[in-house]
Amino acid sequence: MVQIFQLDPMIISPTKIPRIILFIFLVLNIGTVQGQQADIKRELKRLNAKIDRERVRTDSLETQISILLPDLRNTLIATVDAKKQTDSVAILLINRINTLQNKIRMLEDKSIYTDSTNFVILAQLMMIENKIVTLTNSFTEMYSLRSEKRGGVIKTKISPAEYQRRYIEALSYYQNSDYNQGIKGFSELVLEDPSNKLADNSQYWLAECYYSTKNYKRAALEFEKVFTFPGTDKDDDSQLKLALAYQSLGNLVKAREEYQRMVDYFPSSEYYSRAKESLKQLSIE
Repeated sequence: MVQIFQLDPMIISPTKIPRIILFIFLVLNIGTVQGQQADIKRELKRLNAKIDRERVRTDSLETQISILLPDLRNTLIATVDAKKQTDSVAILLINRINTLQNKIRMLEDKSIYTDSTNFVILAQLMMIENKIVTLTNSFTEMYSLRSEKRGGVIKTKISPAEYQRRYIEALSYYQNSDYNQGIKGFSELVLEDPSNKLADNSQYWLAECYYSTKNYKRAALEFEKVFTFPGTDKDDDSQLKLALAYQSLGNLVKAREEYQRMVDYFPSSEYYSRAKESLKQLSIE
């Protein structure tokens, strides 16, 4: 507390006035400084208290960090390991996908090849089946001729009995796969007596001999001639074999046309369903 002293002006000399003023000034300044120091001390105390609180918070955070740090480290390690494992799994999946894609391509190629192979096998099976049917018909024909009673003698270049004998002989050559002898025998029969009741059959088996030697072009020509014989019972057989001959030649357009004629003109033939199936397969091609 600054105290104000009252001085008697009568007892103060002029020479002492500056000293008194200086004294008063000092007293006043000391009071001000003391007040400022008190304020500074309070501020310092407040700041120290705040520092202490921050230090406590820092210590608490450090404690929490020291507690959490191992867990964070373990989590980071686990995350890194999981990332490595995920990358490894991803690589395995990519490799697996690539393998599957390659297998799919191989299966697609194999499927195309299989379809083509199946078509070839089907054609071969049909040819084998046709060969069996043809041989069966030839044996049936031969049996019928051998059991047939010989009728009256008709004046021709060759007698019916001789024609029948030579016909059976040529048919035996065909059945024994001696196609050259069969061609010779049937050709002679067709030329010597084209009016004989077996002439259309001779023409048909002549074509079959050429077909069996894989001379499909000549076979097609000979099968065409069968239709020139009126009332022939070999028309549906010839129509089917004509289509097969063109198919074997690779002329699929012509083969389709002949199969279509088979379907259109011989609906009651035993070869109808076979021709229809072949036509379907060729249409897919």
